[in-house]
Amino acid sequence: MSRARILPWLNLTLRSACSLCRAGFMEGQPQGLPNPAEMENGTKPCGEERPSEIQETTVTEGAAKIAFPSANEVFYNPVQEFNRDLTCAVITEFARIQLAAKGIQIKVPGEKDVQKVVVDLSEQEEEKAEMKEGANLAPGDQPRTAAVGEICEEGLRVLEGLAASGLRSIRFAREVPGLQSVVANDASARAVDLICRNVQLNGVAHLVHPRQADARMLMYQHQKVSERFDVIDLDPYGSPAPFLDAAVQAVSEGGLLCVTCTDMAVLAGNSGETCYSKYGAMALKSRACHEMALRIVLHSLDLRANCYQRFVVPLLSISADFYVRVFVRVFTGQAKVKASASKQALVFQCVGCGTFHLQQSWQSVGSRWVKFSAACGPPVAPECEHCGQRHQLGGPLWAEPIHDLDFVGRVLEAVSTNPGRFHTSERIRGVLSVITEELPDVPLYYTLDQLSSTIHCSTPSLLQLRFASQEKECPVKRERLSETSPAFRILSVEPRLQANFTIRDDANPSSRQRGLKRFQANPEANWGPRPRARPGGKAAGEAMEERRRLHQNKRKEPAEDPVQRAARLKTFPCKRFKEGTCQRGDECCYSHSSPTPEDAAEATPNDGPKTPYQNPPGPGVATGPGVD
Repeated sequence: MSRARILPWLNLTLRSACSLCRAGFMEGQPQGLPNPAEMENGTKPCGEERPSEIQETTVTEGAAKIAFPSANEVFYNPVQEFNRDLTCAVITEFARIQLAAKGIQIKVPGEKDVQKVVVDLSEQEEEKAEMKEGANLAPGDQPRTAAVGEICEEGLRVLEGLAASGLRSIRFAREVPGLQSVVANDASARAVDLICRNVQLNGVAHLVHPRQADARMLMYQHQKVSERFDVIDLDPYGSPAPFLDAAVQAVSEGGLLCVTCTDMAVLAGNSGETCYSKYGAMALKSRACHEMALRIVLHSLDLRANCYQRFVVPLLSISADFYVRVFVRVFTGQAKVKASASKQALVFQCVGCGTFHLQQSWQSVGSRWVKFSAACGPPVAPECEHCGQRHQLGGPLWAEPIHDLDFVGRVLEAVSTNPGRFHTSERIRGVLSVITEELPDVPLYYTLDQLSSTIHCSTPSLLQLRFASQEKECPVKRERLSETSPAFRILSVEPRLQANFTIRDDANPSSRQRGLKRFQANPEANWGPRPRARPGGKAAGEAMEERRRLHQNKRKEPAEDPVQRAARLKTFPCKRFKEGTCQRGDECCYSHSSPTPEDAAEATPNDGPKTPYQNPPGPGVATGPGVD
């Protein structure tokens, strides 16, 4: 065949092969995947068909109704209802503050009816008051209002970076007034498809806009001042560290940033090097590890914001269940950024008694002009002044207040006057009430059981500790203490203060007197952190439930049967019987019989030399775990 005929033949053959390959490839692909342009712009069409054989479960939380697959393909945890309720309450008060500056008043469902009961006004008196107030206003001066489910043109723009089923975004649209738009983003195509159907199910398509994109890339694309979000909510599975840099750039001036951390093992000090790689701080194991975790997250947020001449102001920081949650506002200002170094501190913690000291990184000097210089330290000696043990070094962490008590009071008042708004209102009231009772300028804390365990004394009541704490009321037997133990060294020093243990009424905090709820009841059996959602995840069937049941308390030794324990102890001889001092007789739990030659032969190793029977050992020779 000539070259002129070979080339057209090869060209035709290759085209046919490419067409067949392309057709086979398209047949093997799932339908409905977004094209590259859609993926790049962070959008995805909704209303796609899904296989009918996939089973779904419908749940109702707050004002939202959500359908999600029974298989573990999209993450959902009902235990986080308290987290979502608190977030709705915080964003509502934030919207109230932001829109009030623009002359817009928000309308919260149930708030008006509750106010009627509080001020004890009849319907006729309220109508007269409204008519009188409307008569005093000019036609063009009528107050503007923003209701739930309506688009507020000057309202908040909200981003949920990791939306999963879209439950949180839909609850924002149906429960929080004063919103302009809510972007429900997720990188999973399966999750975005579920968000689209849930948005249609709840009728909030005018407010909630699903997106499929990497959360970091989506936030980086909104760095422009006019495109930033007023509220960004990040609740990832695990650590939020990969998203913090983009988040502090995409939030507007004075905007709200809500961050959840569920990697508590890292933040609690089980892996200090991992904590440093994620958050830029070393965590220590201590009883105050939960507050230390909050302060490490705040330090990490402020550190990332400082790179862009921004800084954070904490509004609310809580530790609940198996996670920590922080709400901060982000501002821009070069002078305030310079002061951020003085807000961080290192922690020196004694390994013996647990005493801790803070060392600020920088300190302010000068009276007229504020300047900063490196702080001098360390604040401790090589050995602890109380017990003589060494110190561990942790941090840096946030050393300033972790709450804005004025803002916390606003949220607490709103939830207290409208308790029917959230399912977990009682717990929200309890947690926020405890926060208002904390000392705002005292970082970290000690626990009552830790202090008592250090000096080996019985634990006094909380009321006694709040009024006075001293070992004199619960004396310790000094002869049992080692001279090198922290308890011996602490108790060897006579206290300089004489404590009065008379319990006063003001020693009991208000939240305890009112019996406020601080912990919610277990929502389901074997509750806790859920497994990560995976494509094509298996349904939570009987096998998974059995596995969860087996993992509960797996590190605890099962209780031994009393009959088996008595039989086991009877196999050991009684030391006091050999010495002739045992007075228990047949009631002794150990054996009072002498070993026979057959028992001695059985006790002899098979590979060792055979020895004749010997007399029982004399007094003081131990042959088993007998009684001293």
